[in-house]
Amino acid sequence: MQIVSYNIQYSLGQDGCYDLDRVIDAVRDADVICLQEVERNWRRTSMTDQPALIQARLPDRYVAYGSPFDADASHCDEAGRLVNRRRQFGQMTISRWPIRAARAHILPKLDTGARLNLVTGALETVIAGPNGPLRLFNLHLSDASTEERLMQIEHLMSLLCRTAREGGIWNGSEGDPGHWQTDDPPPMPAEAILLGDFNAEPGSLEYLAVTLGALAKYEDGTKNGAERCPFYDSWVAAGHHGKPGITYRRNPSQSAYWDQRLDYCFLPPSLVPALTAARIDEAAIGSDHQPVWVELKG
Repeated sequence: MQIVSYNIQYSLGQDGCYDLDRVIDAVRDADVICLQEVERNWRRTSMTDQPALIQARLPDRYVAYGSPFDADASHCDEAGRLVNRRRQFGQMTISRWPIRAARAHILPKLDTGARLNLVTGALETVIAGPNGPLRLFNLHLSDASTEERLMQIEHLMSLLCRTAREGGIWNGSEGDPGHWQTDDPPPMPAEAILLGDFNAEPGSLEYLAVTLGALAKYEDGTKNGAERCPFYDSWVAAGHHGKPGITYRRNPSQSAYWDQRLDYCFLPPSLVPALTAARIDEAAIGSDHQPVWVELKG
């Protein structure tokens, strides 16, 4: 099974051109594709619906889209009729197998005043994989500050810690199953893969918060009573320790003055033995980020 994560920067490539075809061509062979910065109704991309365009390019795949950013983009047509539109910016998960459940989570955000800072999120999906249900969080952490990213990671860990208490997106049954269609609730595995753009480098506080297995908290601030398991950086676990693995190249125009590794696939302990390879596609030029690939048995 091949899984890829790619922050596509709304299809703006390293040559300054918008080209959704080359974005999809770079990842279409993967079994599970997790994209970040996919948008609808922005002027820079000609008010197009990128989720619909992507789905049209991969017509044999299952898709889910979640947008934490949602603003008005309505207009009146030539006849003066109101056309309702939403300006969105989020994550898209694409799979060869059915996506049994999906939830879009809004991550905590701080007011940064004059500095641009958008609400970001995580698209959680449960995929009917060949070896059983696979749970993923396709996420995009803030680029505003370490403080904000740590808040967001703590929120994600709290979601994972609540899994056993919370269950899936529904449970139980209703007297009229034909009305509610509750005959086959999707599963909710306790463990999950975290992948996407973390906007933090290896060794950072954010990286350590994911990999060291710190205590998570409930939303009321109390400890959950059990230490959570650490996540494993697939790049390191696959034998690339000490190799830079660049996913975001030097870009002074965006205040990036050195090559960085900002994009990851973090695995729970149960999936580390299944990891067979991890790589970064250095040839892709469809975005300011590089696709991150992992291969798992099965």
